[in-house]
Order: sequence, then C-alpha cells, then structure tokens
Amino acid sequence: MTTYVWKARTRDGQINSGEIEAVNETEASIKVRAMDLIPLSLKEKPKSFFSGEISFGKPKVTMRDLALFTRQFSTMLSAGLNMMEGLKIQKKQVTTKGMKNLLTGIISDMEGGSQLGEAMAHHKNVFGELYVNMVKAGEKGGALDTTLPRLATYLEKDMALKAKIKGAMIYPLVIGIVLVVAIVILMLFVVPIFEQLFKGFGAELPAITKSVLMLSKFIQNFWWLLILIGVGIWQGIRFAKKTKPGLYFFDRMALKYPVFGDLMLKQAIARFTRTLATLQSSGVPIIDALTVTANTSGNKILEDAILDAKNSIKEGESISEPLEKSNLFPPMVTQMIRIGEKTGQLDDMLNRVADFYDEEVDTAVSNLTTALEPIIMIVMGITVGYIVIAMYMPQFQMIQHIM
Repeated sequence: MTTYVWKARTRDGQINSGEIEAVNETEASIKVRAMDLIPLSLKEKPKSFFSGEISFGKPKVTMRDLALFTRQFSTMLSAGLNMMEGLKIQKKQVTTKGMKNLLTGIISDMEGGSQLGEAMAHHKNVFGELYVNMVKAGEKGGALDTTLPRLATYLEKDMALKAKIKGAMIYPLVIGIVLVVAIVILMLFVVPIFEQLFKGFGAELPAITKSVLMLSKFIQNFWWLLILIGVGIWQGIRFAKKTKPGLYFFDRMALKYPVFGDLMLKQAIARFTRTLATLQSSGVPIIDALTVTANTSGNKILEDAILDAKNSIKEGESISEPLEKSNLFPPMVTQMIRIGEKTGQLDDMLNRVADFYDEEVDTAVSNLTTALEPIIMIVMGITVGYIVIAMYMPQFQMIQHIM
C-alpha cells in the first residue's frame, strides 16, 4: 500500500488535508470522495531513506516466486477455497516485497470487479502473455483448478531448463575470467621485472620474448583503450539487438554457434513444444496459442517459423508443413506434430517431444561440460606456458653461451 497526502474542500468551503493509504492514486481519490470531500490535490507521500522505505531498484518478482505462487494457489483452489480467499492467504504468507505488491494490486482490481485473468493482464510485464492467456482460458472454461497445476508444472520445467543452460555457461565463464586476470597480472607485474633483467644481457632477445614484452608494454600503456574497446563492443551488440536486422543476425548466429548452437536449438524446441502443449491442453484456441508461443520463443528466426505455422492454420493447412519447410525443426519433431494433428492428440505429442528434448538438453549440457574442461585446460596451459617460456628462454640461451 502507498501513502498519499491529500488536500480537499468540504461542502461548506473549508480546506482540509490529511494522509490516506491506497493501492494507487485512483483508489486514494475514491476514498477521499467517500469522506464527502472534494479532492483538490493528491500526491504520494515522500519516502524517508532512514525509515527504510526507500529501496534501490523496484522490487522484482522472480520466476521462482511465480512458480511457487501458482503451485500453492492451485492447491488452495483444489481444496475448495475461493479465489479471493486464496489470494489474501498468499499475500499474507509471501516474504518478497515484489510478490506482495503484485498480489495487493490483483486483489484490489478484483475487488473493483475485474476477473482474475483481467487483473493479471494489468501486470503482463510480470506474468507474460502465456500466463495471462491460460488463466483467461481456464476461467472461461471453468477449469482454472486444472489449468493452474499445468501452468505451475510448465513454469517449474522452464525454470529447470534455464538453470541447466546457465549452469553449463558458468564454468567456462569463470575459467575464462581467471585466465584473463592471470594474463593481466603477469603482463603488468611479472613481465616488467624480467624486462629489467634482460636489459643487462646485451644480447639479441628471441622473437617469442620480444612478442611478450611488446604485449606487456601495450597493456601497461593502453589498458584504458582495451577497456573502452570492450565496453564499445558490448554496447554495440546491445544497440544492434534493438534493431530488427541486428536482432535477426544475432538470433540466427545463436543457432549456428559450434556446440552452443545445437544446445540453444534443443532448448528452443523444448520450450516451443512445452508452451504450445500447455496452452492447447488449457483450452486456448490454436491461433492464439501459436501467437503466444511465437512471442515467447526468445528467437526471431523461430518466431517467424511459428508465425508461418499460424498463417498456415488460418488458410486451412497444417502446422507441421511450414515448420518442416523452415529447416529448423528436426524431422522427428515435425512428424510427431503431424501425427498429433491427424489423431487429435496434438497436446500429448507435443508434451512427448518436450520431454524428449528436455533429456536431450540434459545430455547436451553434460557433453558440453565434459568437452569444455580439457579444452579450457589446454588453452590455459598454452597461454601461460607461452609466457613462461618467453621469459626464461633468454636465460637458457645465456647459460648455453657460458657453457
């Protein structure tokens, strides 16, 4: 709840002021009018830093918060509680500020006459199109108690899938950072010591030693330029992804990266089939389901292929044909979808494909980690070994001349 400072005029012309708590400014204005006052001004009360009311950044709702809420809320509805009771209980027991604020807004909207799906649509940036469409379909069909468990399962599996991918990326990222830090330390502090030592040799240094000394001097003198280049590349990629051609380029490349591209494609297929199956089994019309699935695919190339399938359905054709023509989906996927369309069991076939590709992602992540470990160790050994050899080779040559 937010505290608002109000100033209003009474019926006899007197000016009064005070404070009132409300979810938003509209509700605050209604409460002031309910006191038989005419609002003149209404402002949110300034928050005090020392009272702990100010937090850095807006409280967020994580996917884990959403999955936990969905699972518990569905359990409450199955146990016979009505929606409002369930939401109020959830609001009391949640510990995160973001989730508490979200539930406060939903309860307020529903008390104002909105249905659950409509109230959630006001927070689509948190729930997403998939969640909102499924809840609306569940309410419309009177099957919200069965829709929510499916939605909770979808969120949990999607969360687990993302965790697997992140887990696969963390190890090479950490090792890469350690390697870069080690090279920078060697170049800034160790190599200059050897350079002073080499000045007293009075002999021609090997080419390998000269290359390392040149790199060391460059890093010492132009370290700021390397930082600027790194930041420039990062910002350039971010800007390019905001443009349509740039987004298409990077999304296309993401599916073609060696090793990682195959993993990303399998993840995308698992998510596509799981999303479409969940929407279909919840009673969302196929056209709407494909639109939501395309918007939540996370890749513009896949999004176009799914939208082509939607247009194919509009023209009375099948989903599988445009997916097959896109050359993105393996034959097994399109064949299973074709069988599902013919037998009327599309959601079952899609779930089977999703389960299969969940296992494929598991295997791909395991293989990726296994393959990356020796590669990273080899790269680290070669890099550090090159620097060590470059620093000690002049000393070996000097010892040979003395002997």
